[in-house]
Amino acid sequence: MGCNRNCGLVAGAVIGAVLAVFGGILMPVGDMLIEKTIKKEVVLEEGTIAFKNWVKTGTDVYRQFWIFDVQNPDEVTVNSSKIKVKQRGPYTYRVRYLAKENITQDPETHTVSFLQPNGAIFEPSLSVGTEDDTFTILNLAVAAAPQLYPNTFMQGILNSFIKKSKSSMFQNRTLKELLWGYTDPFLNLVPYPITTTIGVFYPYNNTADGIYKVFNGKDDISKVAIIDTYKGRKNLSYWSSYCDLINGTDAASFPPFVEKTRVLQFFSSDICRSIYAVFAAEINLKGIPVYRFILPSFAFASPFQNPDNHCFCTEKIVSKNCTLYGVLDIGKCKEGKPVYISLPHFLHASPEIAELIEGLSPNEEEHSTYLDVEPITGFTLQFAQRMQINILVKPAKNIVALKDLKHNYLVPILWLNETATIGDEKAEIFRNQVTGKINLLGLIEMILMSVGAVMFIAFTISYCACRLKNAK
Repeated sequence: MGCNRNCGLVAGAVIGAVLAVFGGILMPVGDMLIEKTIKKEVVLEEGTIAFKNWVKTGTDVYRQFWIFDVQNPDEVTVNSSKIKVKQRGPYTYRVRYLAKENITQDPETHTVSFLQPNGAIFEPSLSVGTEDDTFTILNLAVAAAPQLYPNTFMQGILNSFIKKSKSSMFQNRTLKELLWGYTDPFLNLVPYPITTTIGVFYPYNNTADGIYKVFNGKDDISKVAIIDTYKGRKNLSYWSSYCDLINGTDAASFPPFVEKTRVLQFFSSDICRSIYAVFAAEINLKGIPVYRFILPSFAFASPFQNPDNHCFCTEKIVSKNCTLYGVLDIGKCKEGKPVYISLPHFLHASPEIAELIEGLSPNEEEHSTYLDVEPITGFTLQFAQRMQINILVKPAKNIVALKDLKHNYLVPILWLNETATIGDEKAEIFRNQVTGKINLLGLIEMILMSVGAVMFIAFTISYCACRLKNAK
């Protein structure tokens, strides 16, 4: 009887020890299996989960616009007063709904090249008005003319066309015209072969962005989705060759196994450069743990603070010899037009930049850029990329519409928020296929180790107690 009891206790302790050891072994083995599966499925090749969602996103992507409607155009033109603006929006379009085209795999370089077609569909239900809503905005052609043609003789010729077309510093345009293009009356009179259609995003519809060539991750998963070349170049030749401007991915995904210490770099053709985001917080997105990365204010710092921005300061007077921060000059990749980008409402910008603009209210929560990245796969499940487009206007004594100005104005035209969030159905699939299985494996590991440890300790104590009792 004593032997049977002792044998049973020993057997129980052994079983507990085996369970605990098995649970411990399952941890590295399970992690290895997860890593192997993830590395297989995030490769950008036919048949993987990543490739299917990469070719055509299954999540609706929206681009929201807020237009800065000028309230006092005559005061500014005549008296060089502060510009009073009123934000109107959002006006929402669905974008990035078209599948990538001309997808070509290169097995020798382990890259895949493609074109990204552009298209925008207006979403009335997500907008405050229609595409026919009218705004008083800066006259884009008049503002750019003296900076594109600084020669006095040329400005005199252009001025005659501006006067004849009755153009002024400001104009009234519909949303559709402002964004996607209109025939400018001043440019239409110029008897030279120039583009007479102008718009903030003209041309856009029925065009394509690229060619992009990105690494597919087949040979090195740490490079998956990272851009190798854009339009055949590793750097944009608008700036000098030492400006390393094409880095990272397109922000739709990043190499897997993202750590909090990683700096996420991503390229945007809209701003002609790569930019980066840093870890800010862990959040729960529809039951999926994600890391939130934010665009730091340092990304828009002056070249003295952030040498990476030396390429984006070409105008020395307005920028006070490149000491101001918060705006980037991208004119060189916009055919010389005086275009500057910033965060909305000049968030994190030098106070001097917005001195001549009234009606702005920078807000970190509404105007910052963030990416919510699932750390195991590297997939971006939610994002908000926010940017403001501004035009530099200078006094020009040879241009009648600008001759009374006494200040240099950095005029905000609009700001946009390109955003997307994984849908409920996609989130459920992701939980079932990725996070759910990983959590289940972790739960099994913990149960085996916990139950095994408890059994081993309990049966060992019972066995020792039984032996002690028998000895007495």
